[in-house]
Amino acid sequence: MEEKSNVLEILNATKSAIAKKDVVLIKKLSDRTIHTAAITQDPDNIAVAVIVYALSKLIEREKYHEMKGWSQFFRCYTSCIDKAIYALKKDNMPEFRQQIKKIRKAINKLSGKLRDYIRDVFRKASINKASRIYEHGISMEKTAKLLGITLWELAEYAGQKIHDAELGITREPRERIEMIEEFFKV
Repeated sequence: MEEKSNVLEILNATKSAIAKKDVVLIKKLSDRTIHTAAITQDPDNIAVAVIVYALSKLIEREKYHEMKGWSQFFRCYTSCIDKAIYALKKDNMPEFRQQIKKIRKAINKLSGKLRDYIRDVFRKASINKASRIYEHGISMEKTAKLLGITLWELAEYAGQKIHDAELGITREPRERIEMIEEFFKV
C-alpha cells in the first residue's frame, strides 16, 4: 500500500465525520486518495476512495436509513472501518484488505430494494472515482480495469463531465495581438 499514513488519517477523519454526518467532508476525504491512486495505481487507495465516497452517498440518502436491514448494514460498515484502521496500525495488510472486502460482502446479506440501492451506489461510486483517476491522465482502459467497470460506463460518465464543463472565453483577436506584441518587446 502506498501512503499508509495518509489512508490511516483519511479513515480516522471519516470516522469523525460519520459521527457528525458531515457528508461534504467525507467526499473530500475520498478525493484525497485519488491523487495517490492515480500516480501509483494502488488498489488499496482506490478501494478506500470508493468505500469512503459510497459512504458519503449512503449517509446523504436518508430514505435508506428507514429501510429494513439498514441499521445492521451500517453497523457492519463502520465496524469494518474501525477494524481496517486497527489492521493498518498493526501493519496487517491482509486483515486491512479483508475488512474492505467485508463491506462489499455485507451488501449481499441485504435483501430487497435496499440491496439494489446500495449496489447501485457502490457502482456509481466506482465510476465516479474512475473518472477522477482518468482526469489525472491514466488511460481510460487502465482506469476502467482498475475499478472493475466497463469502458462504456467510464466513457459515458467522463463525457457527461466534459459536456457539462463551462466553455472558456477567449480574448478578442486585437487584444491577443497586443499581448503577443507586448510579450516580444525587448
